[in-house]
Amino acid sequence: MLARRCRPGRSEWMRALTPRYSECVVDNRLILITLLVKLGVAAAVASALARSRTFQRLLFAERRNHGQTAALLAFFLVPLTLGVWVRTAVPNFLAADVSFETVILLGLLVGPGWAMIGGVVLSIPAELHHEYLALPFNAVLGLAAGTLGSFLEKEEIWSFTPFIDLSLYRWVRRNLLRPRVDRQILMLFLILAMEVVREWISRTIPRPPRPRWLFALNTSVPSWLQVLVWLCAPMVVGIALKVWNALRIELKLEEQKRLLLEARLDALQRQINPHFLFNTLNSIASLVRLKPELAREMTVKLANILRALLKEHDSFVPLSQELNFTDDYLDIEVVRFGAEKLRVEKEIDPRTLDVLVPSILLQPLIENSIKHGLEPRIHGGTVTLRSRLQGNRAIIEVADDGVGVGARPASALPRTGAGIGIKNVRERLEVLYGNRARFTVVSNPGRGTLVSIEIPVHLSDGV
Repeated sequence: MLARRCRPGRSEWMRALTPRYSECVVDNRLILITLLVKLGVAAAVASALARSRTFQRLLFAERRNHGQTAALLAFFLVPLTLGVWVRTAVPNFLAADVSFETVILLGLLVGPGWAMIGGVVLSIPAELHHEYLALPFNAVLGLAAGTLGSFLEKEEIWSFTPFIDLSLYRWVRRNLLRPRVDRQILMLFLILAMEVVREWISRTIPRPPRPRWLFALNTSVPSWLQVLVWLCAPMVVGIALKVWNALRIELKLEEQKRLLLEARLDALQRQINPHFLFNTLNSIASLVRLKPELAREMTVKLANILRALLKEHDSFVPLSQELNFTDDYLDIEVVRFGAEKLRVEKEIDPRTLDVLVPSILLQPLIENSIKHGLEPRIHGGTVTLRSRLQGNRAIIEVADDGVGVGARPASALPRTGAGIGIKNVRERLEVLYGNRARFTVVSNPGRGTLVSIEIPVHLSDGV
């Protein structure tokens, strides 16, 4: 017994400093310290497990095969079985043994069969320590906890807390006006009941002097200390579930944020395609009667572009593939404006060809240069594409020598009036890179416009 069965009478209170009385006080204090350390051990182990990406994936999976469940079981059993062994080997370090609470968690999270297997494994150090009731008790405990877990909804398990609502008004309103089984209280009651049963078995079943048949924290003086021992079990279960539920909610929020960004990016992508198609079809329509051969050539080029747009692709493509896409578009525009009015120059650093860039990045910028810079000029002009590496960043520029877009400061091109394409590129860069990308627009009236994009370097696979 951890706490000695001491019942001091009136005369013994007068001898408060006798050895026997002091031992009782020390033992009771040791139990209090053990309970506090046990809560800390539960929080530390739960937090340490939560740091593993593999553990997160296995724990929060909607469905698991046998191999995945066995792997999840190993995450629990390896450190916590060691804790049982430490309890049997190290005097007065009883807080290392959280096998009772672990079996309950396994039953709630992975089901009765696997919880029974886990309980058997956790009982091995105790069996070697001659605590022969540990194995059957853990097996029955796993079956009971697993049966309880199959009765509960997942959200009810994750939201479990030993701190029940003590408001009588809310309890009456929730349970009497609409009678139902309060499963949170049911979980708390059953965990407490199983802990009481464990303590009763450890206390009452005959056993040799050392060791006990089944480990439990037994106390006799005062009675409130035994109540704290009983309440510690649901507290440990609640701490582990709270730590993992907080992580589960955080991962869900991250997933929702990712899906929202993907939906926004997809909407922006869809915004470009009809915008580009509308302008190209207008160009073809203007040539059908006067230059049918050119119109046919443009139609073939447009078909190539649409084939690329309709093809499933990732959000990022190598710069070389993006340049091939823009070549078809520029061929269409050169036919439309005439080679003498629209000239294209390229200053491409070969080292940048394998850099991953957002798909359909350059075409809206080129279209903006042609439409707002060169088209108003009678003699047309030149569109220049440049790329270069600067440290671990890639710089891509689209420049024209057109009429410009008015006297506006650098990096301050307003969204209103800037056209769908250039606004779209700015927003996509914000979604994909956040503050790691720079998008600047410098325009000089009568001299042209320079659009510069600076992004982190990420190379395509195999480079």
